[in-house]
Amino acid sequence: MLLDIVLLIVGLLAIVFGADFLVDGASAIARKLKISEFVIGLTIVGFGTSCPELVVSVTGALAGNSDISIGNVIGSNIFNTLLILGITALVMPVAITRSNKRRDIPITLLVTFLLVFCGMSKTLVGLGQQDGLSRVEGIVFLVLFAVYIYSCFKNDEGIDEADSPVKKMSLFVAILLTLAGLAGLIFGGRWFVDSAVNIARYLGVSDKFIAITLLAGGTSLPELAACVVAAAKKKGQLALGNILGSNIFNMLLILGTSATISPLSFNGISLVDVFALMMSMILVWMSSYTFKKNQIDRYEGAIFVLCFIAYYVWLFIKL
Repeated sequence: MLLDIVLLIVGLLAIVFGADFLVDGASAIARKLKISEFVIGLTIVGFGTSCPELVVSVTGALAGNSDISIGNVIGSNIFNTLLILGITALVMPVAITRSNKRRDIPITLLVTFLLVFCGMSKTLVGLGQQDGLSRVEGIVFLVLFAVYIYSCFKNDEGIDEADSPVKKMSLFVAILLTLAGLAGLIFGGRWFVDSAVNIARYLGVSDKFIAITLLAGGTSLPELAACVVAAAKKKGQLALGNILGSNIFNMLLILGTSATISPLSFNGISLVDVFALMMSMILVWMSSYTFKKNQIDRYEGAIFVLCFIAYYVWLFIKL
């Protein structure tokens, strides 16, 4: 028990300092390479903070447990969009650029609908087959992922948020700081979740409650820490890129890889889960057009968080 408490504190500290290092390092890399902070957030930060989901989903696919792979990604994307982006907007309104509005947000929304269509269309059109992603669909997802990442770099508008402060450092130091930050987030998140689960079990908390709270949210801790720190440092594009990037990585790369290893079943996913997933991205898309203010403000952040709470209340009722 004492060791778990120590690991809980150490994990939390690693998450906090890791997020700080990651944001500073990633911002410096963006400046040195003259790449926008959004694209850095979409790629380096997005991929790095999605590593826990990648490990969990691929492990589940190798073990033939598709419920873990599908549930982990859908739960993580809902967590990312509603809770993390909502909290980030509450800390500091998140700016939405023209390319975010015209390309990045619509593409993430379309990929979300594509996932739902491929995963559940067999029942909807009456084919009498099991819902899920086949190996062919998994390969298609991987190809789409490669095309999307290529287009992001090719069409990048360059450095943005030029007036935001950034620490001066060499490219080598920035890369080391970014890697150290990612390591702190990933390992700190694992220590935090494992110790929290042990403490909860020691206190007699049920496994279902642990699974739906600590384990579901645990793999999204890196995104939460990175986004909140980015918002506090007034780097909203880095935070938005992290969320959209993580969601794209989760759906196209992680599920594409998992489905290529072993076809994935959607039988464990309810219509409410699917509705929450689609609604989360629809809310982001709507936020980019409301009042022509080009940002996700604190009021919309509060709506995101309230929607997340409503979804989790439903989950608890269904335990």
